[in-house]
Amino acid sequence: MSDIEIHTTGRAGRITLTRPKALNALSYDMCMAIDTAMRNWREDESVDLIILDAVGDKAFCAGGDIAELYDTGCKGDFAYGQTFWRDEYRLNALIFEYPKPVVSFLQGFTMGGGVGIGCHGSHRIVGETSQIALPECSIGLVPDVGGSLMLALAPGRLGEYLGTTGHRMGPADAIYAGFADHFIPIEEWPGLIELLEASGNTDLLVEHSQTPPTGNLEKVQAEIDVLFNGEGLNDILNALRFSETPFSDAAQKLMGRNSPLSVACTIEMIHRLKALDLSIRKALEMEYRFTARAMEHGDFLEGIRAQIIDKDRSPNWRHHGKPVPAVDISAMLRPLGSVALTFEED
Repeated sequence: MSDIEIHTTGRAGRITLTRPKALNALSYDMCMAIDTAMRNWREDESVDLIILDAVGDKAFCAGGDIAELYDTGCKGDFAYGQTFWRDEYRLNALIFEYPKPVVSFLQGFTMGGGVGIGCHGSHRIVGETSQIALPECSIGLVPDVGGSLMLALAPGRLGEYLGTTGHRMGPADAIYAGFADHFIPIEEWPGLIELLEASGNTDLLVEHSQTPPTGNLEKVQAEIDVLFNGEGLNDILNALRFSETPFSDAAQKLMGRNSPLSVACTIEMIHRLKALDLSIRKALEMEYRFTARAMEHGDFLEGIRAQIIDKDRSPNWRHHGKPVPAVDISAMLRPLGSVALTFEED
């Protein structure tokens, strides 16, 4: 496959995304190729670890390839998107639960679907250019691919902030928030990958790890905990409006670009997950409740139209300028019954 290279070298299973002009956007076929390889290597005693990386300087993976999702959804075919998300989420769970080390090298943009394959492994490496985010609310989705679990596990109310604003984290902030493990200068990555391939020894990562450039999130953690402590979207928006600080003004601006339904459901999902015995499968199952309905009952198609297709940046959100009723949040997040996401292997 021209979009991805999969092979073994030494003790390592190697997966390299090779779509740099498309910022290594993840297609359905790429997801399935990764899934097949990782299931095969799981039982292969000659493979000690998995290495995930990507070609190009701009991005490890800037998200899922949504062009076909949009095309099929506009024709009233919601089944393709549901299949895409279902199988992608199963891959996310596979990576999270993998019995062997999974080492990912996350240069440039790692967003959306890129977080799903790059940030659930055991050893997540960031460098000087790394920018990690979950900006799904801007296209009428919610933070998915297991991202809701990471947001629920983030310190204090940081998850609510990151999920509702799509804030981009540099290397230090990604480590602080729990999306990465080690900062290693990018110039060292090729040699380090060769050592990993030859030895299968992840202790090398600790030996090469360095202190990243200073981040910002830890400095504003206390303010985030106050402003994003509300029970729902309206509570958080009121707190931001009354705060009148540079941080609250910036947060309001970021949230104001996003689908109100998506933002409200994101907050509800994070709160529900914090109240549960957290697991990747519970998070993915709840995410799928939303995404399975996103085309027909949410803002996804309108969000893609405004951001990607027409690029007018003026989406006509369903709840633009008005509160999101609790009944609408419940409708997007209610169980799916017989078509709920499951994780049985074929």
